[in-house]
Amino acid sequence: MNNLDNKSKENASGINRVIWIVLDSVGVGEAPDSKDFGDVGVDTFGHTYKANKGLNIPNLISLGIGKIDGIDYIDNPSDDKIIGIYGKLQEKSAGKDTTIGHWEMAGIYSSNPFPTFPNGFSDETNAEIIKRANLPGILCNEPASGTEVINRLGDEMVKSGKPIIYTSADSVYQIAAHEDVISLDRLYEICQIARDYLQGDLGVARVIARPFIGENGHYVRTSNRRDFSLAPSKDNILNRIRDDKGLGVYAVGKIEDIFAGEGISEAVHTKDNMDGVDKTLEYMRQDNKGLIYTNLVEFDSAWGHRRDAVKYGKGLEDFDSRLPEIFDAMRDDDILIITADHGCDPTYTGTDHTREYVPVLMYGKKLKKNVNLHTGDTYADIAQTIAEIFNTRKTQIGTSRLKDILA
Repeated sequence: MNNLDNKSKENASGINRVIWIVLDSVGVGEAPDSKDFGDVGVDTFGHTYKANKGLNIPNLISLGIGKIDGIDYIDNPSDDKIIGIYGKLQEKSAGKDTTIGHWEMAGIYSSNPFPTFPNGFSDETNAEIIKRANLPGILCNEPASGTEVINRLGDEMVKSGKPIIYTSADSVYQIAAHEDVISLDRLYEICQIARDYLQGDLGVARVIARPFIGENGHYVRTSNRRDFSLAPSKDNILNRIRDDKGLGVYAVGKIEDIFAGEGISEAVHTKDNMDGVDKTLEYMRQDNKGLIYTNLVEFDSAWGHRRDAVKYGKGLEDFDSRLPEIFDAMRDDDILIITADHGCDPTYTGTDHTREYVPVLMYGKKLKKNVNLHTGDTYADIAQTIAEIFNTRKTQIGTSRLKDILA
């Protein structure tokens, strides 16, 4: 079927808009292959819930999060009070990072993990980036905590004008600089130069701009972070919706960065989770059709990697408190999908991501209630379900669950 025929065929599902919210890193327990990734016994949501001796999340519970297979520590209401559809998904791709997770849920299978650099980057690599970006040099070049490294080297960065280069257990090349020393535009330019060079065997998943402010050893990162990802395959659900169907794909948070702009119609960046919810609601209140795709990053960046289970739990409660606004803003032809892209267990050792199942919660007036989807074998079940909703070409991986969820 050609694109024109595909566009002309009526959307039989009756669903004209999908609101898709990714709670970045909110995994729901170790996957069967977690040990292969160095993660044994991990459970971001469960351990956060227990570390806080319970969470005040009545709306997530009403969607069915407490009825997901393997979650046996939540007191659920009676079945007639469950308004959502619930289940969990196992990652198929060879990774546990943000980029691979998002790409897979959009229908892209990644058979190889992105490269990591546990000993920092080679002198040759850094020398080439210094040359191309016309830098006076760099500082650090080792795995580090972002908050620790800017306080340790911030004074030297301010004095020398040399950006701080660091990595982590994830596939990232991070560039930190004081906003008063290296402007945001210049920092983003440096990141783009690094991104253009870091390809092939050096092809980290993301080059990340990490601007900070402050003085005299007391520095804080700002919300002006930007991620420069490798470009994904065009064979994904975002391109299907935008290019095949001519519908809007509205990206909130770092979605635009994760997909390197591929398949995106409009994008807005956010300061924090609550700003992400605000921007999502702004798009929801517009007269649009297609996909509103949101990433709420603080779960991962502010609390998961900092191993702060208390603030992680508070973040879940804060998101839950905004769900009634999202429900109220939904049209009759909308559906809501809530999921995650990996784990980042705040009670686990280290500071890196954890290989976990992710939740999938769905809600809408055209959907059934209190349906257990059990366990899907790829995050791409979401993409394939959306493909059937909008009558696009199928994605390469994933199983549509539309027949199981549509009322």
